[in-house]
Amino acid sequence: MTDAPVSAPVIEFVSPIMGLPNHTAFHLQPLDEEGNLWSLREAGGTRTRLVVVAPGRFFPGYAPEIDDETVAALDLREASEAAVLNVVNIGDDPATATVNLLAPIVINHRNLRAAQAVLVGTDLPLRAPLLAP
Repeated sequence: MTDAPVSAPVIEFVSPIMGLPNHTAFHLQPLDEEGNLWSLREAGGTRTRLVVVAPGRFFPGYAPEIDDETVAALDLREASEAAVLNVVNIGDDPATATVNLLAPIVINHRNLRAAQAVLVGTDLPLRAPLLAP
């Protein structure tokens, strides 16, 4: 896979993603034509990459409540400005891939700022099986 083209937008995280303390700028690129799977590739030229999924098709009832602090940090003015993505853990076998529903990535379309929000007071799983719809 090649690096993100220069035209790919840079998503700026207001704080690092868990497990990636030195990375806050990522290119977001689709991995499929339907817009279900995406790649977040670190913009600094490293090989750091996360696969993320748009949850709607795989988890239709998923509607995380984002805390006020994250909403303010991203300067979200309306819910329609927010895109929610979830990190996929592919592991050794793609057939057993899981999705982190407990800590979604929220991106503000308007300003391209993002944050990983940790949901509290919920029993959503950290490793939900990623099943084909």
